[in-house]
Amino acid sequence: MSPCRPHFNRRHATGLMLGMGMALGGPPGFAQAAPAEVATPAATAPELRGTTLDGQPFDLAALRGKVVMVLFWSTDCAVCRDKMPELRANLKGWQGRPFELVGVSTDRDRAAIETHHRLVQLTVPESQRFTSLWIGDNQHRNSFGPPGQLPAVFLLDKAGRVVESHHGRVPAQTWDRIADLL
Repeated sequence: MSPCRPHFNRRHATGLMLGMGMALGGPPGFAQAAPAEVATPAATAPELRGTTLDGQPFDLAALRGKVVMVLFWSTDCAVCRDKMPELRANLKGWQGRPFELVGVSTDRDRAAIETHHRLVQLTVPESQRFTSLWIGDNQHRNSFGPPGQLPAVFLLDKAGRVVESHHGRVPAQTWDRIADLL
């Protein structure tokens, strides 16, 4: 009699992995809010320069004196797309206050973000639109480093220093922090 040889059962392994994923934080692909990374303000402000999707020159340093949320995102990121209405509603709510939202698309293909941008221009009220850049643009420069898990959000104080960052869903407390910084 030959000894039993273990064999790989793909269905069993998939079920086991799904079960482990559910136990450890939800279904695969489900992004949960990462704990806030409250940063000690850096001595120097990060650099972010380039050309907006509207063709205008952009330099983050010009926004000193305002609280700025820099959002790294992609049109392929379901969580990113899901958060857009919330981001736009909060942007509208802070209208008239020294607050700016700047989106940096990490899409590999410029056509994807340009298509999205045209759709935004047609469907989103101007009060809910924010400055958008594409990371692949020849003029793009930033010192934030690789964004990692998307969406990646960096909250900057009025001096331009990163005071908080998040990867994944943006917790509601971030909007309270913005109110404190204003």
